[in-house]
Amino acid sequence: MTAQPETTRVVIAGAGPTGLMLAIELCLGGVTPVVLEQLPQVSEIPKGNGMIGHIVRVLDYRGLLEPLRAGATYTGPVPSFFFGPLGLDFAPLGASPLDVLALPQREIERKLGERLAELGGSVTRGHELTGLARRDDGVVLTVTGPAGEYRLTTSYLVGCDGAHSLVRKLAGIGFPGVTSDNVARIGRVRVPAGLIVDDTRELDVPGVGRLPIMRPVRTERGMYTLGPEASLDKTAPPDGYIVSTHEEASSADLTAPMTLDELRASVRRVLGADLPMTDAAWLTRVTGNSRQAERYRDGRILLAGDAAHVFGLGGSLNGGLLDAVNLGWKLAAELRGGAPAGLLDSYHAERYPAGQRMLMQTRAQRALSGADEYAVAARELVGELLRFREPLRHLAELIAGSDVRYDMTGGQPAGAVPPHPLTGVLAPDLRLDTGHGTARVAELVRAARPVLLDFTPAGRVAAAAAGWDGPVTILMTGLPAGTPPADGLLIRPDGYVAWAAGPGAADPAAGVTDALRTWCGAPG
Repeated sequence: MTAQPETTRVVIAGAGPTGLMLAIELCLGGVTPVVLEQLPQVSEIPKGNGMIGHIVRVLDYRGLLEPLRAGATYTGPVPSFFFGPLGLDFAPLGASPLDVLALPQREIERKLGERLAELGGSVTRGHELTGLARRDDGVVLTVTGPAGEYRLTTSYLVGCDGAHSLVRKLAGIGFPGVTSDNVARIGRVRVPAGLIVDDTRELDVPGVGRLPIMRPVRTERGMYTLGPEASLDKTAPPDGYIVSTHEEASSADLTAPMTLDELRASVRRVLGADLPMTDAAWLTRVTGNSRQAERYRDGRILLAGDAAHVFGLGGSLNGGLLDAVNLGWKLAAELRGGAPAGLLDSYHAERYPAGQRMLMQTRAQRALSGADEYAVAARELVGELLRFREPLRHLAELIAGSDVRYDMTGGQPAGAVPPHPLTGVLAPDLRLDTGHGTARVAELVRAARPVLLDFTPAGRVAAAAAGWDGPVTILMTGLPAGTPPADGLLIRPDGYVAWAAGPGAADPAAGVTDALRTWCGAPG
């Protein structure tokens, strides 16, 4: 063990997608973190299938969507989706509110790692956090690496180390929630080519008939889902399929390794027939576990991703990456010095309620999937509601996470003027005339700096913000066509609107200096 601990400003435990995204955000903010990862290389285990929802748009606001799209089997809005066992057809909405990026997790991690390297960051692989001790000015970490045990002192520690987070446990942060008796068994297997229907990729199983793909199917004994791997992974063999089952009150020994025979037996029970399967590339067993950390910040220790929340029905990657984008610029500002009071605390204040929303809707999906009379009645009622456009849109935005509106009002008193509809949501991706050509909002925020857009002819918003023209990018601009949605927009480094006014306000700059102080600090 080294006699004198090494010192760094921030350590990230875990180099999965959330940890890598957070490291990228910190580097954009001028802080290069130490990223500890116990695995010697990116895992080839095919455990993740891509991203769903709001994070797809946010990745565009960081310039990451195009590199990720290159390896994806599909990127963009989907015409339909599922809310538990219920199908959502977005055709009545005209445009789908739900985006998908279908890409294996290993490729997501590789692309994020490449971007991190471009920014001067790296991952310290083969190094595992094993202990921590708090100090007033930071945290002392015990780490085990290839050369043995050593200590590392850091100003801040962020646990991105998964659902079984050691950081969370050592910090004494509770992880309350629910573990159901529902067991999901998942396998990536090969099926006989003779079962595959050429045009649809459905499986035609003797004694059962054609089995639909890419959607949950309920039977009297549980639920199953089938999908060709090639729909999610360009490198997958044509006879590779992802097979999953869900059963209640399973008698399986959850401590024993999952086997192909166990998956076969589960399919037999749920389907009522045998599905020939061989050559399992990956097998896992998952319980219906939905939990949320009691707090995302405890002094100089923070949590993000699965360390902060698990939802039991997917969506963790979407939520974890959004955590990282929210936290990164705030932690970087704190470490650079001069951050506004309470800025780092706003991470928990904003992302904890977002996690609660995810827990609520995934638990609702779980309840709708039940076999009892109550679940049957709930499915019938919710199915009726989904014939109407607004409930359909609401559920799609709930799944996406785009329904979340951060509170930017600072606890303003009752009776105050309601905030502009854009305040607290991701800035619209307007195409702007900057005087030097056109640019999208998504392109303007990729540097992770605050951006103030002034749409007033006289530049009144820009004039009020003149003292912030160093840390804030201030643009007097317009739209190539159409009417701007506001007289001005203050966009935070994470792409969310912190202030908006108008259009046509009597004082278009009212409130902009307060917002700048709240999110960007003092002028100059």
